[in-house]
Order: sequence, then structure tokens, then C-alpha cells
Amino acid sequence: MRRQSETLLLVPLLPVFLLGMFPMLLIGLLGFFGLIILGILLVCVGLTLALEAHGEFNEEIIVHGYARGSERATQVSHLRAATRSAAALDVAGIALVVAGILGFFWAG
Repeated sequence: MRRQSETLLLVPLLPVFLLGMFPMLLIGLLGFFGLIILGILLVCVGLTLALEAHGEFNEEIIVHGYARGSERATQVSHLRAATRSAAALDVAGIALVVAGILGFFWAG
């Protein structure tokens, strides 16, 4: 039996490393200011997600008019799911901003 290389085990972890590299460098090089920047970016992503969800919902109503009850319920369900995930990103971003500001006062 041929033994597989251990490097093949690292290949699935490469995207995780590449995605995690930016925040770690940002926090490592800029400190608490990097944490604040990361929080602001998360809030921006959350707001963008919410605005896109509302835009898609409004576009569906404008283009196709009011749908039947079941289709409308599906559209509203998708809108609420996107809004909830956007709110979670906003809360996480605000928490990072607050942690960065507190870090400035505590360490400074």
C-alpha cells in the first residue's frame, strides 16, 4: 500500500487560511485600530446585504406585481431571513468596533 502525503491533508484548509489571513494581518499590524476597521467592514457588509434584500423584494413586486399569498409568503420569508443575517453581521461589527475602542482606552 502506498502512503499518501500529509500535504494533501492541508489542501482543503488552504481557503480557510487565505480567508483568515487578511483579518489576522489587519489586527496584527494595526492593533485595536485594525479591529475597528474590521468591525466597520462587517457593518458595511451587513447594511449592503439588507439593502440588496429589500431591493430584490421591491423589484419582485414592481416587475411582477402582487403575487398570490403563498408566493408572497415565500418572498417575505426570504426577506426576513436576509434581514436577520444582516442584523447579525451588524451586531458583530458593532461589537468589534466597541471592543477596539475599549482596547484603546484600556491599553492606552
